Order: sequence, then C-alpha cells, then structure tokens
Amino acid sequence: MLVRIPRVLDERQAGLIRARLEAAGDAWVDGRATAGHQGAQVKRNRQIAEDAPVAREVGDVILAALERNPLFISAALPNRVYPPMFNRYQGGETFGSHVDNAVRLIPGTGAKIRTDVSATLFLSAPGDYDGGELLVEDVYGTHSVKLPAGDMVIYPGTSLHRVNPVTRGARLASFFWLQSLVRDDAQRALLYDLDVSIQRLGRAAPGDAALVTLTGCYHNLLRMWSET
Repeated sequence: MLVRIPRVLDERQAGLIRARLEAAGDAWVDGRATAGHQGAQVKRNRQIAEDAPVAREVGDVILAALERNPLFISAALPNRVYPPMFNRYQGGETFGSHVDNAVRLIPGTGAKIRTDVSATLFLSAPGDYDGGELLVEDVYGTHSVKLPAGDMVIYPGTSLHRVNPVTRGARLASFFWLQSLVRDDAQRALLYDLDVSIQRLGRAAPGDAALVTLTGCYHNLLRMWSET
C-alpha cells in the first residue's frame, strides 16, 4: 500500500529544516555509509551523518509532526519509528533499484527495528530540481513520486524502489522506516480502508448504529493482527 501524506510539515517548517541541512557542512557524508551490501553498489548520494546534532534536532521536529498526523497513524499503525535520516541528490546522483534492509539497528540503543514501512519526506520543492523521482514497484506497476516540500509518501519496506538521477538543482529529503503494529501489508491496507470508511460515515451519518458495529470490527481486527 502506497499512501501520500500531505503537509506533514508546513511551508515554514520545511524551509527551516532545509536551511539547517544546507548549512550542515561537514555533517554531510557519503550515502553508502549506511547502505547494505546490495544498496552500496547502486547508491550515489550524500547524507547527514546519523550522529550529527543537526540530524537529531530536525529529526525531532519531524517525529513531533508525525505524532499529530492522523493520516500517518491510520495508514502506518506505527509501533516504533527509526530516527529520521536526511539525504541530498545533485549533479547526476541517483540510487538504483534496491530493497531496504529487513532489520536495522537503531544507533546508540542496541535495539533493532523491523522495517515494515519505508517513508520519504520531501523537503525540496519539485521546481527546484529536475529528476529525482522516487519510483516504487508493486503488483500494479511502477509508481513515480515527486511531491511538494513537506509532503511524505509511505510504502511497504518489501518494495523494489529507486531514485532517478537529479540532473539540475538539489533534492533534499528525509527518509526513515517504521515497524508497524501490523506486520502484513495487506492487513494494514484493509484496516486503513475500514478506518477511512468509518470516518466518512461518521461525518455523513454521525448517529448511524452501523458506526458502532464497524468500529468494533476495526478494533477487533487490530486486536487480532497487532504485535506489541
């Protein structure tokens, strides 16, 4: 399930984060530093070192915004979120086709996270660069994603995906993973569709007795499938 989540950050927040990253200087390192064996062979970009203070500073802003975003909560059902990371593509840099590592070690904690869901939060406006589309493959084909600054897309961590070369300007983004309460993508999709339908029915017919039944079905399915 691929879901676009608009306005995770407003224009001011995205601009402030972009300015902090652009001024990060030596905090930018070779993107292959955190790539697995497969990814390192096709990854050409720069990223902020995970232990850089600026990464923690602006990452906390993103995490706080996600906690207040009902669409993110509904679609991802987050259990644990990997600290946001930040990358930059320019001058033809690209990331070839790959699948994200299934498990990642959260730096400085010794804790591991299963990467059920991958996330990309765009920080540069689409008109500021050429190329840089995120291409995600699923059973319905290849989806091309290039969103306004502050918008985010989430998709299954099992997806084959790539980033097209950036041929003009620079593409700044945050990327991270999360372990969901519901491991299976098909089950998450069903719960998401059910939750959206419940919300629509609540607005259209707030007193309808079916709301109680449907809400009960949602929570019983979540109770059946969730891992805590």
